[in-house]
Parts: sequence; structure tokens; C-alpha cells
Amino acid sequence: MTLHRPQSPVYARRIMGIETEYGITALSEPSQRHLTPDEVARELFRPVVEKHQATNIFTDNASRLYLDVGSHPEIATGECDSLTQLLNYERAGDAIVNDLAVQAESTLQNMGLAKSLILFKNNVDSQGNSYGCHENYLISRHMVLRDISRKLMPFMITRQLICGAGMVAPEKTNSPARFVLSQRADQVWEGVSSATTRSRPIINTRDEPHGDSSRFRRMHVIVGDSNMAEPTFALKVGSTLLMLEMIEANFDLPNLEVEDPIAHIREIALDLTGQTPVQLVDDSAPSSQMTALEIQTLLCQCAEKWLEHRPDEGTPTPEMAKVVELWKRVLEAIRTQDFSKVNRDIDWVIKKDLLDKYRDRLQSDWSHPKLAQIDLSYHDIRPGRGLYDVLMRKGLVSRWTDDEAIAKAVNIAPQTTRAKLRGEFLVKARKYGADFTVDWTRLKVNRPEPQVVEFADPFVFEDERLAGLIDYITEHMHD
Repeated sequence: MTLHRPQSPVYARRIMGIETEYGITALSEPSQRHLTPDEVARELFRPVVEKHQATNIFTDNASRLYLDVGSHPEIATGECDSLTQLLNYERAGDAIVNDLAVQAESTLQNMGLAKSLILFKNNVDSQGNSYGCHENYLISRHMVLRDISRKLMPFMITRQLICGAGMVAPEKTNSPARFVLSQRADQVWEGVSSATTRSRPIINTRDEPHGDSSRFRRMHVIVGDSNMAEPTFALKVGSTLLMLEMIEANFDLPNLEVEDPIAHIREIALDLTGQTPVQLVDDSAPSSQMTALEIQTLLCQCAEKWLEHRPDEGTPTPEMAKVVELWKRVLEAIRTQDFSKVNRDIDWVIKKDLLDKYRDRLQSDWSHPKLAQIDLSYHDIRPGRGLYDVLMRKGLVSRWTDDEAIAKAVNIAPQTTRAKLRGEFLVKARKYGADFTVDWTRLKVNRPEPQVVEFADPFVFEDERLAGLIDYITEHMHD
């Protein structure tokens, strides 16, 4: 048996994944009946159901594609072990869902039911309903999740400064319409909890490692915004990776325990200057109060020092240095309020620049309905339609990866993690028409006699047991 395991502590190489929920709607002609989200989603998944007899499948690139609660298409990437790899598979998810949208749109048009179909990669719809972008990070079982959460909380509630998607928040009682940093900040209700829907926490503690529970646990972060700009995504995930690495390595981090993180995260979202005061637990820091910008600056400085000690595995240290450089650049832009050096990199900055230009033309405050429409259009992932895509094709948004790498990720699983085994099994099983069952850890051939293999180590990407399973398929099935 050939096993490829990490040769150094878990923090040197980390398994990650992203779950992205999409909003979906169909635009109709005045003479056409408006389709419900459930009707649109059903048409979107029709090719999946016809081919696989299910709305919950694993794709050939080892990602999970399914129809989530509320008629939201969702993609959960296969296991990735580096930052750009994860970005490529997150963007591949966009492409997979868009391919379904192209087919569904054509069908609906031919049936005279709609004129176009829109997919939004954002987190709040026009009715105020929220849907998520969840980050998953493998951490060591020996780490106490409560301790990690306490050390991570000041970073998490202030992280929206550097990677928020931005949003035109509608008018509320005693609160005018305004632009805010984050779409998810107002949608969380607890700091740390095992719940995900009834009481959304910043960090979810449900113990579901999808692997050897004696070695691993999965940290599930549900507070982050979905990102359109590749550098924003890289900064969101990269800065969080650096924080987890430092915590697991017992690197020298300041003790910044936050009082009432939920109240603070919402206040921070309203202040684009980063000057919101954050109350710290007495004696937990040099001062009992720091601004959101000061907290981010202090943690960024720690991350820059960590690069000098960091094992160069998983995401290469030069790429992490690129993350830190962007992190510093964003913080400096917030400090000076001169965003000219990050206005191609950070979603909320890109979007606000765009909206400010329209506000000037409209001579309006933030309540104008055109602004909310532009806000949503920025998140439309359909090529050639969404505002983000238009800006990117005009060279007005920076890239972190490239189209070739994303296209490759659509059909081929990550090659450095357990996802490779799942992807190879899926391709072979489908080629031979095998009756099979797959989840994150198990591969099963159901007939003629059940054959099951469990892969509990997400770092393993070669295993002779997979060859045995594939041999069983080829011996008992025909092409």
C-alpha cells in the first residue's frame, strides 16, 4: 500500500473546502407567468436528475453538487490543500452551475416560460433572505476548539474590513439606506455554536471531520461573504489560513478576547473607516479597547513575522507573502481612505466605486432602487451578463488565477488530496455504468456484491485499495 502523508505537523499543510450557495431567478416577459425559485431550481437540476436520478451528487471533479434548502443550488468543493487550488475549484463550481443554467434557460425560452435565467453568487436576496458561503478548515484534534475560537474571534469579526463583499443595505426603522462592508455580518446571531440555520454562528462547532476523528476535526466558518474578485477570495482564505497556522504552532499572538462579538461585527460592518471601537475583556490586551483597524493591523503584523518561520508546505510561502502584501495594502487604504491601490482587488471597494459613480449620475442617496439593482448585478455569475464579469473582461479587476486552470478544475479532481481517489472512482464507475454510492470518506460498489472502501485520511491521494475497487468494476461491468 502506498500512502502519502504529511511529513510535518498539520498546520504546515491543511485540507480546505468551500461551500457556495447560489441565488437563482428567472426573468419573464410581461405576458409570462413569473416562475417561483422552486420551479426554476427544478428545471436547473433536470439534467442532473435525468442522468443520476438525484439532486445530490458528486461531480467528476470530486465536488458535491446538490439542491439545498430554499431552492438554492450549492457546490461544495473537493478537498484542496493549497490556496490557489481551492480558488480554482471554487471558480470551477461557478462554471458547473452556469452550464446547468445555460441548458435550463434554453428550455424555459423554448417553452415560452422565461426570457433569461440569473445566478447570483451573493448572500442576501431582494427579500432579505440569506444564504451562505461556508469555509472549512481541517485542524488537529488535539486543539481545543473553544481556545481556537477565542483566539480567532477578534480576527473574524474584523475580517470584513479586508474581504467583505459590500452591500447596499435597505432602509430600516431609524436607519437610512447605506453601504455596508459585509452581507453576512447582519445574518449571524452567535459567536460559537453547533447550529447553522436556526441560530447562525460565526464559527460552527458541529464535530463532523469527514475523516479520522481521532486525528482531525473540521472548523466550519459560516460568517464570510461570497466573493467575486479572485484577490478578495485569496485574502479571505489566505489570511484565515495564516491565523490558524499561528494558533496551532503556538506562535506569539496578542491576547485579544472580545466582549459581545455579535454586537461588534454588526457595528464594524457600518464603518468603512475601521475606526469602530472593539471592547476587549479586561486585562486581555494592552488596552481594553482597540479599533477594528488596529486589531487587523496587529494581526497582519504577526502574520508577516510568521512567514519567517512558516514551513513551506501546502500553500507555498511566497504565495502567502503575496496574501500578506495585499492584506497590508488594504489596511493602509482604509487608514488613509485612499483606495486607489486596491480598487481592482477587493470586492467592497470595487463595488462601492461603481455605485458611487451611479449615485453621482442619479444625484441620489443610497435608497435609489437602481443602486440595489446594480449591487445584485455585480454578483451575477453568468458570463457576459454580470457586472463583475464585464469589469474583469475590461481589465478593471485583478486576477489571482487564470481561465485555463479553472477550466481544468471543472473536470479533473484535485490531485494532491483524497479528492483524487474519489474523482478517479467516479469517472471509472460512470464509464462502466456501475451501481455505486459515494460520500466524502467512502466509495462503494453496490452490485453484484457490495464492495466498500473507506479513506479516513484526507491527505492520502494514492492507495492500492482504489485499484482493487476499480478492478472489481471492470471485471463485473462492461463498457
